[in-house]
Amino acid sequence: MESWPLLSLITFLPLVGAAFILTIRAEPAIEARNARYVALWTSLITFVLSLFVWFGFERGTASFQFVEKATWLPAFGIAYHMGVDGISMMFVLLATFLTPICILASWEAITVRVKEYMIAFLVLETFMVGMFCALNVVPFYIFFEGVLIPMFLIIGVWGGTRRVYSAFKFFLYTFAGSVLMLLAILGIYFQTGTTEIPDLLAGADIPRHMQLWLWLAFFASFAVKVPMWPVHTWLPDAHVEAPTAGSVVLAGVLLKMGAYGFLRFSVPVLPEATAFFAPLVFALSAVAVIYTSLVALAQEDMKKLIAYASVAHMGFVTAGIFTLNQQGIEGAIFQMLSHGIVSAALFLVVGVVYDRIHTRLIDKYGGLAERMPNYAIIFMVFMLANVGLPGTSGFVGEFLVIVGTFQVNTTVALLIATGMVLGAAYMLYLYRRVIFGKLTKQHLMAITDISLREKAMFAPMIALVLWMGIYPVSFLDVMSASVENLITNYQTAMAAQDAPGLAALWPSR
Repeated sequence: MESWPLLSLITFLPLVGAAFILTIRAEPAIEARNARYVALWTSLITFVLSLFVWFGFERGTASFQFVEKATWLPAFGIAYHMGVDGISMMFVLLATFLTPICILASWEAITVRVKEYMIAFLVLETFMVGMFCALNVVPFYIFFEGVLIPMFLIIGVWGGTRRVYSAFKFFLYTFAGSVLMLLAILGIYFQTGTTEIPDLLAGADIPRHMQLWLWLAFFASFAVKVPMWPVHTWLPDAHVEAPTAGSVVLAGVLLKMGAYGFLRFSVPVLPEATAFFAPLVFALSAVAVIYTSLVALAQEDMKKLIAYASVAHMGFVTAGIFTLNQQGIEGAIFQMLSHGIVSAALFLVVGVVYDRIHTRLIDKYGGLAERMPNYAIIFMVFMLANVGLPGTSGFVGEFLVIVGTFQVNTTVALLIATGMVLGAAYMLYLYRRVIFGKLTKQHLMAITDISLREKAMFAPMIALVLWMGIYPVSFLDVMSASVENLITNYQTAMAAQDAPGLAALWPSR
């Protein structure tokens, strides 16, 4: 299978589906129905193709696999270069897994401009998959920025009452940081003479003073994408106004792009700057975990509560990455995958009742267990996974991050561990007020339980949450060699420059 252009097929097949949808001409109802089916089958075939990457991927090696390369602009060393390792392959699967679920979630909720909506999602899938597969910084940047366009339209056209404001806020926040990232990419190219990511990962000779400025430029882009505190304020607005599927893909995949950027550029290419700024990242991560968890407790809108919870959980991710040890980085990647499924599922859970009652206010609900027992069980599974209950995916990632952080600094480990307690507080608060109690509100008396289509969305997500929680080694084995290689290259670069490691920069524990 190494000889197959699998990654190109997975990346660009959604564009073929989008082009086919453009050709559909029929009565409005038939046109919308056909667009839905084309989008669904295109995304399902793309997901099946991505499974070939999973089954054909060789464990135990850090090498890039399924590599494809073609010269693009040889004078500048720019090439179409695709490949995946144990880190990026997981996110390709995450993107292709969530896209058909997003299409199903939009089946009945989106009734206007259905063709354009489905095209936007398929184009978005191409950019997401392409970004995780790109092994040249120029295609990486194109895919990285290209994501903004379809997401801007999904929020701005099919969102809520304040959709235009939220769409522009999302675009301006994320684009402003990315301009600095482009300058950093140019700086690296002029310093090293290469745009090839594997060459940069093997060791880039960049002076320390230059590393500091380049690291800050990358940080400006990646921190907004995560998002880290205090540049997180665009996220609650975007989630609240986005349609349900928009929130799903935003929480499930787009928030992972910034953390992936840290793993691809900040840590391996700029090791001295990474060690220097790691205490700053730990401080911001601890604040994010505690502060946004407390803010989540004060929310009356279900989507806003889950949005702030996402910022808190991504605080675990950034802390784990900058521990620069095996447990911390593996825990961060595992947490990214878990959060991509659990947080996406929670937004779907909110979307189920919003489609029926058309409100997200918590006090408009209560006693849903009487009318929606299946819904209550599904909600419970993802709520407990978000809390980090042992046996679910949420526990493994958070536990590994805390263990990795403890090896670096016990104070930071203690601070981010409070996020598990606060997470239990706001999620149990949400679940109790929505599901339990007596069903007394008149507008809830006729509410119906989840449909077969909604069960089809949740079933694979529940299976993944339990699989990752009960048998995490099946995922950790895929990424362990790549993570170990990342740490080895970092330590080698630091030793070659005779630079102080992370521990030397910390005050006494």
